[in-house]
Amino acid sequence: MSDGPTHGGTERSIRWASTMSGYSGPVRLAHADSHARIGPEPERAEPAGGGAPFGRLARQDREDREDREETLLAPGATRAEGGGYRVRPEEPDEWRTCFERDRDRILHATSFRRLAGKTQVFVFPQDHQRTRLTHALEVAQVATAIARACRLNVALTEAIALGHDCGHGPGGHASEDALDPFLPGGFDHAPWGALVSLAPLNLCAQTVDGIANHSWSRPAPSTPEGEVVSWADRVAYVCHDWEDAVLTGIVAPHQLPLAVRDLCGERRSAQLGTFIGGVVSATLRTGQVGMEEDAAEALSAFRACNYERIYLREASVRQGEAVIHVLRALVEHFADRPHLMADTSGHPSPDVLAGSQQALLAAVTYVAGMTDRFAFRQAVALLGWDPEKLPVGVGS
Repeated sequence: MSDGPTHGGTERSIRWASTMSGYSGPVRLAHADSHARIGPEPERAEPAGGGAPFGRLARQDREDREDREETLLAPGATRAEGGGYRVRPEEPDEWRTCFERDRDRILHATSFRRLAGKTQVFVFPQDHQRTRLTHALEVAQVATAIARACRLNVALTEAIALGHDCGHGPGGHASEDALDPFLPGGFDHAPWGALVSLAPLNLCAQTVDGIANHSWSRPAPSTPEGEVVSWADRVAYVCHDWEDAVLTGIVAPHQLPLAVRDLCGERRSAQLGTFIGGVVSATLRTGQVGMEEDAAEALSAFRACNYERIYLREASVRQGEAVIHVLRALVEHFADRPHLMADTSGHPSPDVLAGSQQALLAAVTYVAGMTDRFAFRQAVALLGWDPEKLPVGVGS
């Protein structure tokens, strides 16, 4: 009985493995029956004097698209320029603008991928609950929707949105409280992400600024695209954190403040549409990135409700305390044993002294980069941590 599925699976694998063969013509095709074209059939006759056949489409490279930004973008939108303003100067890319390169670099960064294993609200999230990664993607959707409608630089907006939480440690915002004592001025995920986690990417100054200052507790970003991401971040997490809490039974839809239900309804799609519309309307009406007053009041009431019923409920506070104890113990452990750290991005030099300030900074960098599961497994394996004292996820 077992031979059938295995044999069938092998045949399917052979078919899939052979799909790069054949389908040839003037160019190699992905599908044998492909009819996808972006232009008319090229003329068969050669032009006088040789050269390319008539009918070949003209390419649009980076410089062409930068020129188009002058007319397509709003007067105050951020323009891409050559290789971009970077700490380490780079030659421009042939096809991509400087902000498109930033977006691509962030998408391929280790710190971005690790967001899939980091807490948004619930530690050890269930299948349909948000992680830091899905949160970043939803922020990017909200932010780019606003940016397109307001004729802002979509690539810069998306780069900031995707990278905005790359500085978060494991266990959610409790990681900031955990790591605060080890750094002068404390630990803030926004500048940490821009200046430490993503520093190897050599991002443009505008991208770094937007990531470092996306939090409302920080100085305002220097670009309208950064301001849009600040709004998008709050809109996205307020709406999706409530939805996750409803699905886990922590809250019920009717517990939303009346101001929210009257203006936005109880469905996330309607709430997002209202808040996005509030930013677009206010920004186009006044020329300044902001939100209409009624939408802003509803968003404020929504956020206050989330804090009361979700973030500051007793179980969340206990979860945060458990995170703090684990992460502080890990930092102290690695600062005293700096050569146990395997992450080369924050690995100290061979002659670093155990317990030194350099070792402590490397330990904070190492622990902040961990996913939830890796951090808690390290605590059990290296520190003998009682599993009963680890943070507990909903449904665990």
